[in-house]
Amino acid sequence: MIAVMIAGAVSMLVSLFGTRFLIVFFRERGKGQPILGKEDHGPEHHKPKSGTPTMGGLAIVGAAFIGWTVAHVRDGLAFSNQAIIIWIGILIMAGMGLLDDVIKVSKGHNRGIFWKKKGLITLALACGVTWWLAAATDVSETISFTRFDFPGWEIPWWLWVVWTGLMMWATTNAVNVTDGLDGLAGGSALFGFLAFAIIGYWSFRNPEVYGVLEGGTVNPLDLAVLSAGFAGACGGFLWWNAAPARIFMGDVGALGIGASLGLLAVATNTHFLLPLICGINVLEAGSVAMQMTIFRASGRTRRFFRMTPIHHHFELIGWPETTVIIRFWIIGGICVAAALAMFIGDFTRITDQAGNLLP
Repeated sequence: MIAVMIAGAVSMLVSLFGTRFLIVFFRERGKGQPILGKEDHGPEHHKPKSGTPTMGGLAIVGAAFIGWTVAHVRDGLAFSNQAIIIWIGILIMAGMGLLDDVIKVSKGHNRGIFWKKKGLITLALACGVTWWLAAATDVSETISFTRFDFPGWEIPWWLWVVWTGLMMWATTNAVNVTDGLDGLAGGSALFGFLAFAIIGYWSFRNPEVYGVLEGGTVNPLDLAVLSAGFAGACGGFLWWNAAPARIFMGDVGALGIGASLGLLAVATNTHFLLPLICGINVLEAGSVAMQMTIFRASGRTRRFFRMTPIHHHFELIGWPETTVIIRFWIIGGICVAAALAMFIGDFTRITDQAGNLLP
C-alpha cells in the first residue's frame, strides 16, 4: 500500500509542476490548440479557446511514469513484465498522439495527418501490444468480468488478441472523444484509475481468488502502483486544466490515458467491468455512433443530438460548460462506484462459498 501511495503522491507533484512548465513553454512559442469552426461542423462556441496551449498530456504520462518508477525504489516491489509491456503500449499510443498534435499545431488546423487513417493504425498497434502481453506474460487468455475464471470463456489465442486489442483501441478513441471540455476527460479518467488501483491491490491481497501465480509475470501490486501513478498525474494536471483551462491534454494525453485504461482492464481480467468504469467515455463515444447512424440512415437529413459528442449537445441546450463537466463527473463517479461494488460483491460471494465448503 505504501508503494501505491508513493506513486500517487510523486506523480501528482511532478504533474502539477510539469504542467505549469508546459504552459509557459508552449505559450512563449505562440502555438496552441486550433478549434474546428462552423465550416467543419465543429463547436463554434469554443472558438475563443483557440490558441490555448496543448499537449499537456506529456505531463500526465511523464509524471505517471516517474511516480511508478520512484515507487520501485522501496524494497518489496519488483518491476513486472506485464507492467513494462503496458508502459510500452502506453508510450506507443501517446507518441502517436504527440505526432498528431504537433502536425495540428504546426498547420493551425484541428486535423492531423492521421485524420482518416488513425483508427486503423491505432487498432493494429493495439493488437500488437495485446499479442505481446499474451506471448510474454501469464495474463489469462479468457473472457472475464471481475476475475479470470468468471465467466472464464476460453477462446483461441488469436481471437483473444483481437478482442483485447479492440478493448484497448475502443477505450483510446472513447477518451479522445471525451476530451472536449475543460477537465472532463482528466476528471473522469481519475475516477477510473482509482478504481483500477483498488482492483489491482485487492487482487494482490487475494492471489488465490484472482489466479496470481507465485513468481509469475503478473503482479497486481505493480498494476495498482501504475494506476495510482496515473490517478495522481491526472489530479495534478486538473489543477491547470479545470475550467477555464490554461492547457489542454491533446491527443498525446487522450491516447495515453485511453491505452492505459484499456490495458489495465486486460491485465486485471475485468473486461466486462471496463465499460462501467469508463461509463462517461462510453456515453460520449456512443452518442457519436448514434448520431452517425441516424444521420446516414436518414439520407443525411436528420440528427438525434444538436451536436456530438453529447457534452456539446447539453451546452447547446443551455447548460453552462462547468455544469456539464460537474454533472458528467458525478455520473462517472456513480459508474465507478457501481463497478467496484460488483467487483467486491463477487469477491464476497466466492469467499462465502469457499467458507461454506470448509469442514
